[in-house]
Amino acid sequence: MIGELTDREMEAVLRSEIVARLGCHAEGRTYVVPITYAFDGTSLIGHSRLGLKVDMMRQNPVVCVEVDQIEDPGHWRSVIARGRYDELEGEAAIDAMERLVARFESLDLSETSRPSHGMVEALQAGEGYPDAVVYRIHVEEMSGRYERR
Repeated sequence: MIGELTDREMEAVLRSEIVARLGCHAEGRTYVVPITYAFDGTSLIGHSRLGLKVDMMRQNPVVCVEVDQIEDPGHWRSVIARGRYDELEGEAAIDAMERLVARFESLDLSETSRPSHGMVEALQAGEGYPDAVVYRIHVEEMSGRYERR
């Protein structure tokens, strides 16, 4: 049975997962890439080194994010969230990075898999982090589907 997720169910998917697929589009090119994130109830928070993804989102801040929970081919939930990319600075960037780091603390990850790489400390010291950004994708609309046997 295929059905539509409620708002509450879509939020639950976004809160429970940590990997999404981000779609961005600029200069006639579409790019889809996995990201790690934390969901704060209205936005997805992430960080990234500078590169194609950030360049494209700076040119066109309208993005799409897809998050899945898949148990097997007959039992899954999927959410598509459309929104706007916004780079964070100062206290907003520090707060977002602390939230992102806290989201990953309870997971059994290698040190290089954890989202920080010294960013929190550099931001707190006022040094910035010149080759990376902290960002928010403010969710403007969502849709979700599920399949259950």
